[in-house]
Amino acid sequence: MPELPEVETTRRGLAPHVEGRRVSGVVLRRPDLRWPIPEEVTRLLPGERIQAVRRRAKYLLLDTDVGSALLHLGMSGSLRVLPGDTPVHVHDHVDIALESGAGRQAARVLRFNDPRRFGCLLWQPAGETHELLADLGPEPLSDDFDGDYLFAMSRGRSAPVKTFLMDQRVVVGVGNIYVAEALFAAGVSPLRAAGKVSRERYQRLAEEVRRILHHAIERGGTTLRDFLAPDGAPGYFEQELSAYGRGGEPCPRCGRRLKQAAIGQRTTVWCGHCQR
Repeated sequence: MPELPEVETTRRGLAPHVEGRRVSGVVLRRPDLRWPIPEEVTRLLPGERIQAVRRRAKYLLLDTDVGSALLHLGMSGSLRVLPGDTPVHVHDHVDIALESGAGRQAARVLRFNDPRRFGCLLWQPAGETHELLADLGPEPLSDDFDGDYLFAMSRGRSAPVKTFLMDQRVVVGVGNIYVAEALFAAGVSPLRAAGKVSRERYQRLAEEVRRILHHAIERGGTTLRDFLAPDGAPGYFEQELSAYGRGGEPCPRCGRRLKQAAIGQRTTVWCGHCQR
């Protein structure tokens, strides 16, 4: 599933082509994706100008004066800005048509393709917070996320620190790939109880989470299975992974074989020597 860097890469790719453009129409080729698509999408969105493309956790929001279209890419979804006459393919489920812009910009369409249909298109009224976003933790790239915050949130928790970091109520958008990489970089074992990690080690861990996410965004995300950037280019961070997906291979630091096990039903790779 696309993680925060992939979604942020998508947001940055879409924004220049979508922000400031007025929606001329919405075409739904099916009534649902993961959940039914609310009627507000086709009733309220046409005629509105997209003021901004925002990201919250792994969700994208197309903000207008009357509300926001709320999108999630799921496991296989993609959003592309295409010429309005681009032929439709079998998994092209939603088109948000954009009027021609200033400077003779041609009409475009924001197309949502989702072969597995685990993505979603929902509606958030202006001034409200959708229930999917209501209980989310801070953004890992914001000033609210640091070692002191993680230390305070982890007290008394016996769950593995990896599971703790993947709890979206603790911090959003840091999925399996980037948790594995941050724990490796910080030298923290994913098996250690969250409540047993010191303040100093959480400070290092928070710094590594931020560093790795920033770097992954700069490199275009991680190419895994279905993810492609909005321009069709793959991400380039995959080739730099130190732990994720490398179980049984030599540790990049000490050369010992990397361990692999399931933690919270997710495959986890770490070095038993370098991570304590």
